[in-house]
Amino acid sequence: MENQELRKAGLKVTLPRVKILQILESNEQRHMSAEDVYKALMDADEDVGLATVYRVLTQFESAGLVVRHNFDGGHSVFELAQGDHHDHMVCMETGEIVEFCDKDIERLQHEIAEKYGFELIDHSLVLYVRPKK
Repeated sequence: MENQELRKAGLKVTLPRVKILQILESNEQRHMSAEDVYKALMDADEDVGLATVYRVLTQFESAGLVVRHNFDGGHSVFELAQGDHHDHMVCMETGEIVEFCDKDIERLQHEIAEKYGFELIDHSLVLYVRPKK
């Protein structure tokens, strides 16, 4: 399956690319940093360097296989591009990332763009939250 996805994205099938894609597809954590991917590879006794992980993730991003997010202070995390639009909440205390989609927010964004004479093409919404006390 990974081989087909890589070829479809126009990428040559290499062992590091296959292994990194497998990590992204099988990990419970949907949002992984390059360091998270590297650690998962090390835990699986895979011999892939951190520089290779960064390079492959950038290639995956260019090919549309993953989406890069810069949530907290420029620290990048990656998630598989699965075609479903969603927004994010990031807990500032735990680092937990919650995905959500809200019809009212989506509608309002289009209305606001229209109000100012624009057509909404794409957007990214990140809410930074903390648990209620």
